[in-house]
Amino acid sequence: MNGAWNRCHSRRAVGRLAILGLALAATLSLAACESLNQAFNPPPKLADQDITDAYIYLLGRMLVVRQEQRDLGSDFKWNQVIHREPGDLSRANPNLDVAYSEAWIAVDPSSCTLVTVPSIKDRYYTIQMLNGWGETTANINERTFPEHPSGQFALCLKGANVLLESSVQRIDLPSRKSRVLMRVELGADPARAVKLQRKITLIATGTPVIDPTFDQPDFSDDNLPGVEAFDRAETLLASEPDINPGTEQVQAKLHEVVAAAADPKQRAHVEQVIREQSIPQFHADLQKLGTSRDGWDRWSTMGNYGADYVARSAVDFAGIWANNAGEVAVFKTNTDGEGALLDGSQAYSMTFPKDQLPGSLARYFWSVTAVDAAKFQVVENSLKRYRFNNQTKYKTNPDGSLTLVFASKRPASAAKSNWLPTPDGQNYYLTFRFFGPGQAITAGEYFPPPLVKME
Repeated sequence: MNGAWNRCHSRRAVGRLAILGLALAATLSLAACESLNQAFNPPPKLADQDITDAYIYLLGRMLVVRQEQRDLGSDFKWNQVIHREPGDLSRANPNLDVAYSEAWIAVDPSSCTLVTVPSIKDRYYTIQMLNGWGETTANINERTFPEHPSGQFALCLKGANVLLESSVQRIDLPSRKSRVLMRVELGADPARAVKLQRKITLIATGTPVIDPTFDQPDFSDDNLPGVEAFDRAETLLASEPDINPGTEQVQAKLHEVVAAAADPKQRAHVEQVIREQSIPQFHADLQKLGTSRDGWDRWSTMGNYGADYVARSAVDFAGIWANNAGEVAVFKTNTDGEGALLDGSQAYSMTFPKDQLPGSLARYFWSVTAVDAAKFQVVENSLKRYRFNNQTKYKTNPDGSLTLVFASKRPASAAKSNWLPTPDGQNYYLTFRFFGPGQAITAGEYFPPPLVKME
């Protein structure tokens, strides 16, 4: 009996082994076919330019997240305004003409953020909201809301069902998080400006559910991330959808690069392209962004970028939180009108015709500030003068024109009121700002006069 059972069991075992062998052979056959298929029909190779395009696109979002991480890791708290003291000389590229206030706000389907704005009639002001890509999504001022320039405003997530008083102006935002930047012109009465600044308040109507700050490694401007940027890219995009139409193609490229970066066979190549091509191209884009004339550069796209993601990433890198061109026009230079680098040891002049004095080109105010070329901070000097603006008591020429002078030592021919000290023996930058720019500026027809080396 046992012998018969053993013989039967052996036959079954042999049968099972045969079936297993056939299955294994089929599996090996399929694997071999797949291997041959990949050898003769490899997946399309990802173009290096596609990697670069995707990287530069993603960088804009990463720069805003980096700032969110840094801000919330310091003195910011959600839905609370921080009023900065005017005249902070430690900032890079400072705007010394306004009192700044800042905040990060969070809203959700059941909670808005109320902004209370005092009546401000005698000076420039705006309360600017930006999304997670650095796009300006709203401005509160008398130009945007002529029928409701002050009082209460409710910043709400689009579609939120929140009951508000009839006197409250609702503003729908496209995202749950926004960066808020408030500016009040100091003007001739800075103390009054500060009082108005401190009357701007924020308060949440409920208890919003706040998504945690996205976790990405910090990085410096001179050491941008490599292939690791794509390890979190999908989640990063999902955390803040891009509101701009026209970016679908580059987003498709990004998805392909994410897959390539996850493939051990392609990851090293993606890293190489980023280091050797993408980052150098990004820095080259920074240098040619916008338009130039007579040594002055102007970003043609600021605040709202449409499909121009290159400009958006560049502005997020070089001047994050930029407002749109209707609010401010900015011109920069570190060269004279001939293209030679500015030298603080030399004296330069710029002359405005009497019918184009800077004050006539802006609805609100103008200023020009000198900063060093290393840290982009103001140039310390014995005069404690760091800019010219519409409060400067300068002297005009006999024909009504205006000549401003930039030099480390005042030339004998220059009026003291018309002289701005520059760093001796160093290159430096001048930043020209027009708030409420006139038609000639917004149309791109106007550039400041060139800097001319004085004998």
